[in-house]
Amino acid sequence: MDKSMPMVTKSEDILETRDHATFMQGVKDCIPTLLGYLSIGFAAGVIEMTAGLSLAETALLSLILYAGSAQFIAAGMLASNGSAAAIIFTIFFVNLRHLLLSAAVSPYFRHLTPLKNMWIGSLLTDESFGVAMTRAIGRKTLSERWMHGLNITAYLNWFAANMAGAYFGRWITNPEQFGLDFALPAMFIGLIVLQLIHRKNRKLHINVAIIAVVCVVLASMASLGSMSIIVAAVVAATMGVVMERWK
Repeated sequence: MDKSMPMVTKSEDILETRDHATFMQGVKDCIPTLLGYLSIGFAAGVIEMTAGLSLAETALLSLILYAGSAQFIAAGMLASNGSAAAIIFTIFFVNLRHLLLSAAVSPYFRHLTPLKNMWIGSLLTDESFGVAMTRAIGRKTLSERWMHGLNITAYLNWFAANMAGAYFGRWITNPEQFGLDFALPAMFIGLIVLQLIHRKNRKLHINVAIIAVVCVVLASMASLGSMSIIVAAVVAATMGVVMERWK
């Protein structure tokens, strides 16, 4: 062994594999998802306003709950005089998927303390998860600063969209004519395509996606409601692991 060659320690190897993207890069990477946040957040603000919530109540709901589907459910149940216990119970099961999202992202932040991981997980959404998983391809870690840029940009944009919907929504009687109802599905399709482009085994991932769709349909037919997403994610992920090991 050449003694002139510098010794590389294990800690140095770990540092070299870390993602050093900046906060501003996270902000930029969030931009493609902003249309989805704006359209759905605007619609949520309109629904919350028609349910009888004030601007202050809408603001608190968007900042504390910060979940599109859950906010729609909460507004609907409030409008129908649903009990607090029923609203909390329903929202809990609708948002159970965030346990799966956080579990999938957590391996890329093992170098952080539990408190910092909780801060990242508290602002994680379906959209920011999709962007993060796309960036995670070929990497062992993700930058904390980059993730904060991504999450905080999405968070503030969602709040602004809710406020705009609550304030201006009274003049929009038919949001569907502007195509706002399709903005979110279109955004997710784009995220999936971007991930497939960078994957080596595309056939496997397409098969897993098909399995997930079939599971959602069957679970919905079985009247599992919001649990359909959880069941489909668990079954499809398990089948994907099995197929990858046996290929």
